[in-house]
Amino acid sequence: MIGGPAVSEEVPHPHIDTSVPHSARIYDYWLGGKDNFAVDRAVAEATAQAAPGVVQGARDNRAFLGRAVRFLAEQGITQFLDIGTGIPTQGNTHEVAQAVHPSSRIVYVDNDPIVMVHARALLKSHPEGRTAYIEADLREPDSILNHPDLRRTIDLSLPVGLVIVGTLMFIKDEEDPFEIVARYSSALAPGSHLAISHVTADFAPEAVGASSDAYNSDALGFTPRTGEQIMRFFDGYELVEPGLVAVFDWRPDTDVKRAPQDAGAYGGVGRKR
Repeated sequence: MIGGPAVSEEVPHPHIDTSVPHSARIYDYWLGGKDNFAVDRAVAEATAQAAPGVVQGARDNRAFLGRAVRFLAEQGITQFLDIGTGIPTQGNTHEVAQAVHPSSRIVYVDNDPIVMVHARALLKSHPEGRTAYIEADLREPDSILNHPDLRRTIDLSLPVGLVIVGTLMFIKDEEDPFEIVARYSSALAPGSHLAISHVTADFAPEAVGASSDAYNSDALGFTPRTGEQIMRFFDGYELVEPGLVAVFDWRPDTDVKRAPQDAGAYGGVGRKR
């Protein structure tokens, strides 16, 4: 078993369908969390059996989030919009940002009710700052950007750190993920930043292909994209060093070198011109 102790199958929210897997709860299981259901664990185990590196990939992705948010905070960003936040664990966006600037303001967005249940209960802001939580879908930018809780928390006329980590691969090509991100970007002030991580098969095509085959179903699916495709999300941004790279090579906290073929995702941060 990959994750921690099995969670109770009691439904904590009337809108949670425990018969359908959800990417946030599968990710939670890979990270050793307990906020998942049998259907999520089944997909998580099958995917990890087909591609054992997926568990380390989830950890790499989470570590990238922390490094990217810390970098943005160090650049003076004090407002963050974290879309596809996932179930709370260590090193959440507001914790990292407020460790640098206690007055930072963060809006979390996710479309899984269980994520929002835990976010509202656990993601408490520093007294000088503020956090807000919106249950909404990345695919509906206007409903998020115009949400009263976002408008009360974030001033879009000032720079914002837009964080979309480990999420865009769940948007199908026919749903036009590039236009969706462009809509968010158009609402942001110059000097805002975009942080993205995204699954790719560029580094390890066989492993990512195996994980995709095991993961994809009628209820779930993800679309690996090439580095060239992922760069399109950064239209209107100038990439900061080291550019779009293997997710564990983006400003790493360690000198330990890892082989490129161990990477299942790209990570990058851009500054809006």
